[in-house]
Amino acid sequence: MLDRMDRNPHDRLVPFSSKLAFGVGQFAEGLKNTGFNLFILFYYNQVLELPGVLAGAALFVALLFDAVTDPLAGSLSDKWKSRLGRRHPFMYASAIPLGLAFVGLFSPPEGLSQWGLFGWLTVFAVLTRGAMTLYHVPHLALGAELTQNYNERTQVVAYRQFFGPAGSAMVIAVGFGYFFADDMGGRLAVGNYTPFAIVLAVFMVITIWYSALGTQKEVPFLSEPPPRPRRNPLTLLVLDLVAGFSNRSFRWLFCGVLIVFIMAGVNSALDIYMFQYFWELDGTQMMNVNLAPVVGLLVGAFLAAPLMRRTGKLFGVLLGTAAWAACQVIPVVCRLLDAFPANGTAELFYTLVAFKFVQGVLLQQAFIGFGSMMADVADEHELDSGTRQEGIFFGAIAFSSKATSGFGTFLGGLGLDIIDWPRGADIVSAADVPAETLVDLGLLYGPVVAGFAVICLWCYTHYNLDQTRHAEILRRLAERREQAGAEPGALDAAAGSGGR
Repeated sequence: MLDRMDRNPHDRLVPFSSKLAFGVGQFAEGLKNTGFNLFILFYYNQVLELPGVLAGAALFVALLFDAVTDPLAGSLSDKWKSRLGRRHPFMYASAIPLGLAFVGLFSPPEGLSQWGLFGWLTVFAVLTRGAMTLYHVPHLALGAELTQNYNERTQVVAYRQFFGPAGSAMVIAVGFGYFFADDMGGRLAVGNYTPFAIVLAVFMVITIWYSALGTQKEVPFLSEPPPRPRRNPLTLLVLDLVAGFSNRSFRWLFCGVLIVFIMAGVNSALDIYMFQYFWELDGTQMMNVNLAPVVGLLVGAFLAAPLMRRTGKLFGVLLGTAAWAACQVIPVVCRLLDAFPANGTAELFYTLVAFKFVQGVLLQQAFIGFGSMMADVADEHELDSGTRQEGIFFGAIAFSSKATSGFGTFLGGLGLDIIDWPRGADIVSAADVPAETLVDLGLLYGPVVAGFAVICLWCYTHYNLDQTRHAEILRRLAERREQAGAEPGALDAAAGSGGR
């Protein structure tokens, strides 16, 4: 009898060079997401004085396009056939459009009216998100294809999750440390946003192409796409989504992560408001407090694989989600109860850094565990359906990420208008904001949003695809492939019976 590795060539260890190249590809998304989420609402609302509702609405309108393009990119790349493989053509093609759209996002012409700004933001948010979709969804699906080994998958995801925060760290460093430093005019200096975007765009292009080139050699080891059906792409998309959501494990993960991304969207949109007005940090302190969770994510990437070998992937997801919520709530509640260090003190700065660092370390366990669990779901789906569809799963998750975080940004902008937040470049400190408005900001940022983590944790507890079940899935898939190799047509027959 052949051993497991011989019977299932997909259950393999991935070369370091390929894992590195795959991981570096996440650097581009870290750049785009952090630059977008941290600065875009503040730039249009506070600097350009676009009302929060209009700024949030523009970003939400852009998400309506993602509702189609994210899962469509996954569906198309699942079935794409070319000499470069099924994922890589999309990765190569996305780089330049993404860079140009991102620069345009931060470069609206002078003199636009409020509705002109709304239109500009909407168009370039659509283009930026669309170009990122063209890269990000196939890139995620590629990671799930590199191996079916249960523990090796966690390591592959850990590489990706290391370089994503590294990209975030670069945005924070060049943003708060240079372009928006106090001696450069701070966060309200309108002329610094375009050069900031150009620097990030150049690095996006470079890292995307490096990732595509560095993983090109893996194509012979990846799954072959199924025969391309003679149906239009939108029909195929609907059929693929129906098939994907028939998987119980995926449904619960999807519902849980929807809530996570809404919470993250609200908090990302309000971070800079909290730092500038609620905690009254200077530019250097903002940079370091923003870097603290990123450093935590980097450290957490090294802890995830050994932790989850002992505890399982679900434990990592539950731990990270609960810790994120706790670290959001505790500082704000303690401040409102006068039980936190005063603004302007070193104690405040170091306490915030400590909370953010711990938050990053533990949150990384959720990120890595979730990504690895999603790849396991693709194996379960192959057993049930006979088709590998990593693209449709990760496309749906990518859409949920952008849609709900964008919805969170919309809610953040709406919340600012509801609490009557003052706008304009002359609002420079907490002294320019009514005290009750600052309290409302803190409540919105902390307890109100983080409270939804309870629902998220409840959703995750319904996931039951553990290592024992996954090993059984791989055994049955290997048997099916052997049978299909010996008997033409057997694979389709086995798939039609559900593989059980």
